[in-house]
Amino acid sequence: MASPHKVLLSLLSITLFSFSVSPVSSQHEHPLDPLSPVEFSLIRDAVKRSYGASGENVTFQYVGLDEPDKSLVHSWMSSQASKKPPPRRASVVVRLHGQTHELVVDLSSHQPSIVSKEVYHGHGFPMLTIEEQTDAIELPRTHDEFIQSIKNRGLDMSSVVCSTFAVGWYGELRSRRVVKVLAFYTNGTVNFYMRPIEGIVVVVDLDLMKIVKYHDRFATTVPTAEDTEYRLEKQNPPFGPHLRGAAIVQPHGLGFDIKGHTISWANWKLHLGFDVRVGPIISLASIYDLEKDKYRQYAGNIMWRHTEVGIPDVKINEVRSDVSLVVRSVSTVGNYDYILDWEFKPSGAIKFEVGLTGVLEVKAVNYTHASQIKEDEYGTMVGANTIATHHDHFFTYHLDLDVDGAPNSFVKTNLITKPVAEEGVPRKSYWTVSSKTARTESEAQLHLGLEPCDLIVVNPNKQTKVGNNVGYRLIPGPIASPILFRDDYPQIRSAFTNNNLWVTPYNKSEKWASGRYVDQSRGDDTLAVWTKRNRKIENEDIVLWYTLGFHHVPYQEDFPIMPTLSGGFELRPTNFFDRNPVLKTKSPEPVILSCKP
Repeated sequence: MASPHKVLLSLLSITLFSFSVSPVSSQHEHPLDPLSPVEFSLIRDAVKRSYGASGENVTFQYVGLDEPDKSLVHSWMSSQASKKPPPRRASVVVRLHGQTHELVVDLSSHQPSIVSKEVYHGHGFPMLTIEEQTDAIELPRTHDEFIQSIKNRGLDMSSVVCSTFAVGWYGELRSRRVVKVLAFYTNGTVNFYMRPIEGIVVVVDLDLMKIVKYHDRFATTVPTAEDTEYRLEKQNPPFGPHLRGAAIVQPHGLGFDIKGHTISWANWKLHLGFDVRVGPIISLASIYDLEKDKYRQYAGNIMWRHTEVGIPDVKINEVRSDVSLVVRSVSTVGNYDYILDWEFKPSGAIKFEVGLTGVLEVKAVNYTHASQIKEDEYGTMVGANTIATHHDHFFTYHLDLDVDGAPNSFVKTNLITKPVAEEGVPRKSYWTVSSKTARTESEAQLHLGLEPCDLIVVNPNKQTKVGNNVGYRLIPGPIASPILFRDDYPQIRSAFTNNNLWVTPYNKSEKWASGRYVDQSRGDDTLAVWTKRNRKIENEDIVLWYTLGFHHVPYQEDFPIMPTLSGGFELRPTNFFDRNPVLKTKSPEPVILSCKP
């Protein structure tokens, strides 16, 4: 067995996150450390300085670490003591005079400077900033037509709030950088998403920051505020169900060590970074085939167990408690809250889970009972005058797996049924496996759920003692695939969801499955487009792109706030170790607490 075995990963999701960081020095111990507040200030100053008098009109749409090439990172890791980290750079997207500018800022010099500056002329626009969305939602309050529409509905303007929504793309030849602004009513509740003011659509040009279209097409009954509150202090007795408390204790201190942005726990070591677009970025996750003397907190699950009663006069009952290190991020995107967990296990497995909670998107109707609905309303009646609409959630993970080295291959192992050919055998069939290594991108594009199979990334250049290629396999959870027509505009833009799994050769520029500029994109810069080149992926540095999804048909239990709905998948060692890597792990001693009645 190679010693020590390790797997290196870079794990990304496409969901938007916000985060905060503490002020730290601009000096970094690791080339993948996220940008610090000091560096953000230096970047801002360098960009504004480069534009001279126009610098004050620049808006920053995206600022993130321009990650060094993988080869430079690996070279630095192999000799950290004698080498300086690779040059540190930032990738910046700004808007100025109605144009999108792509910049690279060099942070290595005493005075950071712009080393690359290009104007983007393609389709789509960059991320929306909080500041411009805040400005946009204030515009209707001083717009005469909006004021009159609110007055006509008999509503109090002081209880009206607005929110921005993307406009999408539906075949228009030209696009303006605009957003829709919709109105809601808060009177009697903070859960304003449950009280939409239907019929009013405001369109705001973000570059001009003014209302360019206004529609008041119809009016419906605004749903009542009754039963929409979710704050505990606003609930009335009786309360329940009653849950007994659980104590979380760490009698020996933290079970993990943090140095800078590097986390060490049990037999795992990983780097945790952040990006404003994807949130947490876990990279260089390594597991060693060594035992470490670290305390582990008891988690209650089972790592492995077996009871044996087949030996006369002998009873064996062996069990080991499972313990996990969970890296969790929570992001609020409008009405929804997304909980993303990366769960690292001593066995070498990594489990990924997405939890959906928050508030449903609803529309107001004049119905008060489901029996009144005679045509498709595209959702479920969850309350009087309230329809919660059908919708999808898709999450694409960028999995850069370097399994015991960069050159890897993707193997699909099909489970196939065969007839029994031997005479005199009562069985008629059995199943076996048939494996195929994908040579090009097209051979690795999979629509899962139709046939049983194992999906394995192997290193064809490394074998275990008995000769199996070392690898990791992807174990999907519940499968959800898009059910729109392929030529429907939303699906053209999200064609990266057409397959549950894609495999590409590593390319630093191919970072976002949906393309760099998603707002009003046209689907011409996505994973589905890149893979048309059908590049070689056998025994190469490859990336897996896995999409998990949810088709959400709302129900009344999701109202007024939704219990968490979860889904996920797992990466699991596959002939990576010579035997069970947690065979000799001891369960932590239970902690006995004295409780008073």
